[in-house]
Amino acid sequence: MPPTEAQDTARAAVFDVDGTLVDTNYLHVAAWWEALRQAGHDVTSQAIHRAIGLGSSDLVAHLLGADRAREEAEALSAAHQTLYGQYFGRLTALPEAGRLLRRLADDGWKVVLATSASGQELSALRTALDADEAITGMASADDVSKGKPAPEPVQQALELAGATPERSVFVGDTVWDMQAGTRAGVTCVGLLCGGIPREDLEKAGADVLYDAPDALLASLAQSPLGRS
Repeated sequence: MPPTEAQDTARAAVFDVDGTLVDTNYLHVAAWWEALRQAGHDVTSQAIHRAIGLGSSDLVAHLLGADRAREEAEALSAAHQTLYGQYFGRLTALPEAGRLLRRLADDGWKVVLATSASGQELSALRTALDADEAITGMASADDVSKGKPAPEPVQQALELAGATPERSVFVGDTVWDMQAGTRAGVTCVGLLCGGIPREDLEKAGADVLYDAPDALLASLAQSPLGRS
């Protein structure tokens, strides 16, 4: 089906949230480490960190194997959510994250969040960002059948924005983000603030890299998000 007239003009700026806009990756690592430890699993923080950005079931499968995930994913996810929930009132946006979203909205971009969070967690992230007026929509875990690195979260975000992949940019901080964006056919901007090495993000499909939201904002005019 050819793009509509609206899709010919709409531009989507799609953002991951955890580790990209809100400083949560290492909080997730601590919560998953404790949840796994309580269940009798000895998994290193480094391994957990590399898995952050996957949905809960996929993360457990990645760390423990598919068979163990089928048996334990639900209980481990619930334990992680309880442990992580203690931070909800203290989540902090990364520097200039909210301002970046507002600037893009002012520049005519449709800003959409693509996140594996849902429910109270998503509400806490939005509160930390404090930029609801700039956000057109959200593709959350409740809206897709497959999470990143599948392209579905990014594709859902583009549908919400009414934009084509050719006129869209996805900003994320993990290998899974870059793989999802690449598979969805969008330009991928990687941020290093989530702690994933530059070379890993480049290998996964990042077209360009910045340190954090404030660095992207400072270089906006020269970035893929600066195009008219």
